[in-house]
Amino acid sequence: MCGIVGWFGRKEQPGDVETVQRMSAAIVHRGPDDEGFFVDGPTCLGFRRLSIIDLFGGHQPLANEDESVWIVFNGEIYNYKELRKLLQELGHTFHTDTDTEVIVHLYEQYGVDCVNHLRGMFGFAIWDAKQERLFMARDLFGIKPLYYAVTDDCLAFASEIKALLEVSDVSREIDRESFWHYLTFQYVPEPATMFADVRKLPAAHYLVADNTGIRTVRYDQLRFEPVDKPLIHYVEGTLSRLRDSVRVHMNSDVPRGAFLSSGVDSSAIVALLKELEDVQTFTVGFEGAGGLSEIAYARETARLLGTTHRDTVISADTYLKELPRLVYHQDEPVADPSAIALYFVSQLASEYVTVVLSGEGADEIFGGYTIYREPLSLSLFQHIPPSIRRHIGELAQLLPHGMKGRSFMMRGSKSVEERFFGNAFLFSDREKRQFVTTLAGTDTMQSTRVTQPFYEQTQHLDDVTRMQHVDLHTWLPGDILMKADKMTMANSLELRVPFLDREVFRFASQIPTKYRLAGGTTKYVLREAVRGLLPKEVTERRKLGFPVPTRKWLQDEYYDFARDLLGTSPCQDLFDRDYALHMLREHKEGIRDHGRKLWALLIFLLWHQIYVARSRVFVSAPPASVAIRRRRSQETAVVGESL
Repeated sequence: MCGIVGWFGRKEQPGDVETVQRMSAAIVHRGPDDEGFFVDGPTCLGFRRLSIIDLFGGHQPLANEDESVWIVFNGEIYNYKELRKLLQELGHTFHTDTDTEVIVHLYEQYGVDCVNHLRGMFGFAIWDAKQERLFMARDLFGIKPLYYAVTDDCLAFASEIKALLEVSDVSREIDRESFWHYLTFQYVPEPATMFADVRKLPAAHYLVADNTGIRTVRYDQLRFEPVDKPLIHYVEGTLSRLRDSVRVHMNSDVPRGAFLSSGVDSSAIVALLKELEDVQTFTVGFEGAGGLSEIAYARETARLLGTTHRDTVISADTYLKELPRLVYHQDEPVADPSAIALYFVSQLASEYVTVVLSGEGADEIFGGYTIYREPLSLSLFQHIPPSIRRHIGELAQLLPHGMKGRSFMMRGSKSVEERFFGNAFLFSDREKRQFVTTLAGTDTMQSTRVTQPFYEQTQHLDDVTRMQHVDLHTWLPGDILMKADKMTMANSLELRVPFLDREVFRFASQIPTKYRLAGGTTKYVLREAVRGLLPKEVTERRKLGFPVPTRKWLQDEYYDFARDLLGTSPCQDLFDRDYALHMLREHKEGIRDHGRKLWALLIFLLWHQIYVARSRVFVSAPPASVAIRRRRSQETAVVGESL
């Protein structure tokens, strides 16, 4: 696991080595073990390494035999040994035992189509000197991040946005449409970021930059394609593929462990790991509002599975003290309190292991969120003509907030496209127009712009599957995987997610809805598949995750902090702070629960202080020296040049 940076400039200008060095220093936490740089005319590549495989032979940037192809790579390729054997049979010669070198030769053999051969997580950049082009790619699910910015002088790229902000022409201007969408989704949907000048390379895409311009291409598409086969086929097939995925995800030359929450996802991963080796597990809990229940459940699960278990309890004061620094590590605002929880459990795990396995992705591909059952509960509305359903919704709007049946009527009056925007729906467009200020185009701006393309791709599927498809392409990369990467890498810890495996998804995508949601529960096939591995109380336990009691804290411990931050907000050109303070008072007095909405505004304001106003500054410790590797046709390498 590593961090990559780079500069692809105009042909007549040399690569800006000093800028790339600063970019690398900004993400030293992603790779404290090693670093390297390469320059070839207008191109400069930089790399930070967290050593996982081939500890002594994995230095990057890495080249092919004649040094015409160079790569910087962040991630892990789990089928690299099979690919290496295939490439050797085709005549390729290897000098290391790394998955990085496999990608180099795979690119030589197949060009940009190399991405379709990779089983793993990745964000990489390849400089092809013969064709004078830069090729960048991101994995199928978006497990590893990759950002880029285009200026008058260059295309710059990096694993984290903070590195791109070292490029002088990349501004800190807020993308106002991104702010609009953030208030609905609690994150900024790709390919945008909160910075107007910075873009995400979307999951399952590659980018090619050369003297003809820049183009991005989708190389694969995640699709649900249900096939009606017996339940036993899916139960046995799921266990087989998940067991294989855990096996290949274990590949490392450093100590491994696993996160363990209360639910079936992480418990299944731990149980399958336990079949192969002794396991160290880690959990976090929080004081207040039942926040310690997760620890109690996890301890019991660890005892039953026989792991070496450790956990940590975080107080409200500790959480708040660390919050600004962790917002810094996120790069852009993500209003998911569990993101911070991930930091604390990663901090604990990093004291004992370098690699952890976790259960991210199971809910999206196996149908695990409770809200996926909503179409079943709202099925009676399907028999009511659309015009009458609209009138029901208008009537429900007039009822008092909190009145029993109001929400049910409102949601039932809408189509799935109108009511489901993903797992983190915060402010509706109607609500935003009441307090978002001076944002041109708000009269016509719609959050459906983000989700509608995914609904259009799935018109032939049922509502449950369409909801999963939306989450798979928005919520999963935008929230779940972003926080997983940033919070673990802030602790120099590599996170692996066996559920998000190409082979696991191909099989799970065929499971019919009647098997995903059955027996009055969610992800029924997965629960049945691991029933023989886990105690009954684990397979049937409701999902908790790493619950953080921010709703309660905003009424008590965090009330003064929230009032001060909202009351002194410099962002009145973005939203009405009096409106936000009114929400806070209502929340404090228990009139309405605005916890999640207030948290989104507070996280944004902290992010604004750090990245826009720059009133809070966090700097990673720079490395002592750098070594720049140049092509043999270039000048003698510069060694020991200080940052």
